[in-house]
Amino acid sequence: MSQLSTSSQNYLKVVWGLQEWSSDPITPTAVAEKAGVRLSTASDAIRKLTEQGLLGHTPYGAVTLTERGRAHAVAMVRRHRLIETFLVQVLGYTWDEVHDEAEHLEHAVSDLLVDRIDAHLGHPDRDPHGDPIPSRDGTVTRPDAVRLTEVPAGGSVVAERISDDDPDLLRFFAERGIGVGAVLQVREGAPFSGAVEVLVEGGDAPVPLGRPATDAVWVTPAG
Repeated sequence: MSQLSTSSQNYLKVVWGLQEWSSDPITPTAVAEKAGVRLSTASDAIRKLTEQGLLGHTPYGAVTLTERGRAHAVAMVRRHRLIETFLVQVLGYTWDEVHDEAEHLEHAVSDLLVDRIDAHLGHPDRDPHGDPIPSRDGTVTRPDAVRLTEVPAGGSVVAERISDDDPDLLRFFAERGIGVGAVLQVREGAPFSGAVEVLVEGGDAPVPLGRPATDAVWVTPAG
């Protein structure tokens, strides 16, 4: 990883993140939005990484990771998610506090330290938000989950992954018992509200959720 600049590492991780839970083609605009930079800045970075053989991109085409690019991206994702897990399980951080900390630390730690963190934690396969932690050989096992938005009312589901893009939303979920592994009964929301209601197993009051919230939760059918 030391062969790449921090900026290059971040761009590869951004491209990985955009394709991990979505099949939509990745555009330079999407990369720029996710990275929080101007389109011209992202386009220049994509061009340079393509020249280095880490990305694939043709004019007006989708941005993709090459085999080498994927290897670097997965290594960064592994670092990030192991650090997040360590901060929560060992240092007592809450799940809404760890993303920015991990963003800084992932570029500073050595491969040896990452492996020691992995061993200390017992080789976890998911981070605090339910995202899969790549193994040392780059294997990634993602649950076959769908967004809560896509689930019809009347069923029970298990929360498998919750997006960490919005710390305020993570705090909202935590306060209502909605976390990875929570069993949720999905109910119709109020008429014309565009919302659904979920009843957390063991809870006594349903929680109304709008589209931004249901889009942030990935679920599988409850067994």
